[in-house]
Amino acid sequence: MPVGTFRRAGSALLVVLIAVSILFPLAWMAIAGFKGKDEVLRSPFQFFPDMWRWSNYTAILKDHTFTRAMIVTFVGALIFTVLSLVVNSMAAYAFARLEFRGKRFWWVYCIMPMFIPTMAILLTSFVVVSKLGMLNTMAVLIIPGVASAAQMFFLRQYYLNFPIAVEEAAMIDGANRWQVFLRVFLPQSAAPFVVVGIASYLAYWNAYVWPILTITDPSLTQIMQFLGTFRSDRGNDWGMLMAGSTLASMPTVLLLLIFQRYIVNGVRISGMK
Repeated sequence: MPVGTFRRAGSALLVVLIAVSILFPLAWMAIAGFKGKDEVLRSPFQFFPDMWRWSNYTAILKDHTFTRAMIVTFVGALIFTVLSLVVNSMAAYAFARLEFRGKRFWWVYCIMPMFIPTMAILLTSFVVVSKLGMLNTMAVLIIPGVASAAQMFFLRQYYLNFPIAVEEAAMIDGANRWQVFLRVFLPQSAAPFVVVGIASYLAYWNAYVWPILTITDPSLTQIMQFLGTFRSDRGNDWGMLMAGSTLASMPTVLLLLIFQRYIVNGVRISGMK
């Protein structure tokens, strides 16, 4: 058999193994949602339930706290994502294309948070938002994390690789910097915007520690806060927790499936020089 055939077979097998390793936890979580309370952590491990129970999924869907948390979190994630794209793209364009006094200093200042662990500034961040009266508001979940050093860096790298001739042609035609950004750069930023947008969405959707610290109003409960109650208030109901986690992951899975082509392109262009 030709060597090329062996290579293709090996590559295909590797892809299958990677896909299985990635999808197995998600599949197990979805199936565990059909198990009873004491069946999820049964030893020895059992993948499929003895009896398929739809009651976990129906009960979680009938829980108004769950549906409200899903809606509130989804709306907050959308607002957070849009603001992140606006703020970080404008900052990235400024640092990539504009010349101003202290540019190097301010760029270093803006990307410094990339090297500081979030937990290291958690207490000081809480004190700041508390003094500003932002506790128990959507603003406390959105505003502190809108500006992202990593996303600025990612978008700046893309804008640095943008052909300067196109920008100069637009300015010769009479466009100012703002018009160049809106009419030239933004239409060409679909791939990096999808990557940054999904990263922002996931950061908001998966947030757990920050909402617990800053939100006590039941009407603003986030989805991860709600799922956390299964480890305390609801007495370790693992089957219900798996059902809720599966449903909570669906919006993210759908987004990744819809925008997967742009994600691949965004990752590819991020390494271009």
